[in-house]
Amino acid sequence: MQTQLAPEYQHTADGQAAEAILRKCVHCGFCTATCPTYQLLGDELDGPRGRIYLMKQVLEGQTPTRATQLHLDRCLTCRNCESTCPSGVDYGHLVDIGRKLVDAKVPRPLGERAVRWALKEGLPSPLFAPAMKLGQLVRPLLPQSLKNKVPAPKPAGDWPKRVHARKVLMLEGCVQPAMAPNINTATARVLDAAGLQLVRVSKAGCCGAVKFHLNDQDGGKAEMRANIDAWWPYVEQGVEALVMNASGCGVTVKEYGHVLRDDPAYADKAARISALTRDLSELLPDLLPALREKLGAHGAVDQPALVFHPPCTLQHGQKLKGGVEAHLQALGFAVRVASNESHLCCGSAGTYSVLNPEMAYQLRDRKLGHLAPTGHEVIISANIGCITHLQSGTATPVRHWVEVLDAALAPTKGRLPA
Repeated sequence: MQTQLAPEYQHTADGQAAEAILRKCVHCGFCTATCPTYQLLGDELDGPRGRIYLMKQVLEGQTPTRATQLHLDRCLTCRNCESTCPSGVDYGHLVDIGRKLVDAKVPRPLGERAVRWALKEGLPSPLFAPAMKLGQLVRPLLPQSLKNKVPAPKPAGDWPKRVHARKVLMLEGCVQPAMAPNINTATARVLDAAGLQLVRVSKAGCCGAVKFHLNDQDGGKAEMRANIDAWWPYVEQGVEALVMNASGCGVTVKEYGHVLRDDPAYADKAARISALTRDLSELLPDLLPALREKLGAHGAVDQPALVFHPPCTLQHGQKLKGGVEAHLQALGFAVRVASNESHLCCGSAGTYSVLNPEMAYQLRDRKLGHLAPTGHEVIISANIGCITHLQSGTATPVRHWVEVLDAALAPTKGRLPA
């Protein structure tokens, strides 16, 4: 797709990057067929190809409108279109640029600005955990819209105390420790069972995704740099990997190298951090022998059957598809994915379910309908946002897959709690 950049964008990094991405687009429309918002709305401008046309117009000098902004807002940034595109269009990076340029020219209503500010400043804040605890105390009194975002409290269990020669880091996350603390401790216990020590880095905070995708890109970059500074001494000591058990954080940290590529002080370090980053499932092939031994002869036969929802940030953002199911099956778990639309988003998409609740809940209910868990199955996923969002629409337990594995490895081998 040929783009004649307007003079104001011709010599800018954003303009040149966007033009290079647009050049790959061949107008084929394959992306439209796999776009969740197009599936719901049937509007060309609410699919990737239509949004690409809108961004192209802005880059060529056409003044964007509030309608332009809303069409870009309705994008989940699920990147399903990237998995479908035969030409390699880097849509996720393009829409980040497009939103930045449009927001610079189209003022948002005051109420909308306030909500977005509260999300980008509140979720990564140290005050989030006590606020969540307070919300959980009064959860029965909350309206359903808030109750959906405040999961019932669950115990985290103990962090292992053994020391191992093999060490990995993990980003604990900004919301996960407060909303589902057992995910991190379960990760530490599973790795401990396989002979790896999970090192906690208290100075590391939010991965930067919340601010970056709410168009506070400078704020997001500042959080990325702070994390690099926190992790760098361990990198210099030779830590094996930086493990991510939330795929939304994982896809962001894997892109530190791209986001900070023009920062002379951090470009090389960011690239190194991205290269070290692994989704937790990427460690499983190496850990299978030790985990099989720990599970024993009966393996996971006494555990519930599982139905897996692969997050978009895992299967499209990180291009990791099929690994979780295959490795859990190799350990004896009964795992299946939805027979239809397993590639589509559940509607969580970071802060999307707060900013676009109507569409988010339509996508959630559609996803739960395709997952169709039976009475004895547990839904599993790999991202805190998906887990919380799906759980808000079903009585079926929704867990991170590592919690299921942790329960099977527990000495008492109890069934996963509801």
